[in-house]
Amino acid sequence: MSNEVNEGGFLTTHVLDTARGCPAEGIKIDLFKKTDDFNFVRIANSETNNDGRLSKPILSGQDFCEGRYQIIFYAKEYLQIYFNGIVENLFLEEIPVRFTITKPMEHYHVPLLLSPFGYSTYRGS
Repeated sequence: MSNEVNEGGFLTTHVLDTARGCPAEGIKIDLFKKTDDFNFVRIANSETNNDGRLSKPILSGQDFCEGRYQIIFYAKEYLQIYFNGIVENLFLEEIPVRFTITKPMEHYHVPLLLSPFGYSTYRGS
């Protein structure tokens, strides 16, 4: 896999709370890049704003290149705030999403649709 670098592509994410029907504010996010067959190194971190989005792309410019990545969404604290007492025995804590960037000229968007007992994600635009 090459390390081709391009100024045009970037990576964004957002989190929607499907149980409450609103953006999920205050979810901490870490982005990791896979360095070899076994290891990931953290390359960025951020937190969702009142629109459930990050204030800027979590990866862009010369740092945005082909490779294998992982986003970890730290959902436990958010779920405790909004569902503690409503939902017994919260289920989710950290949600890892692994993906590959193969076209560094494109926009990659990795949203998270979150509820107390499940989540989904996809490559958006």
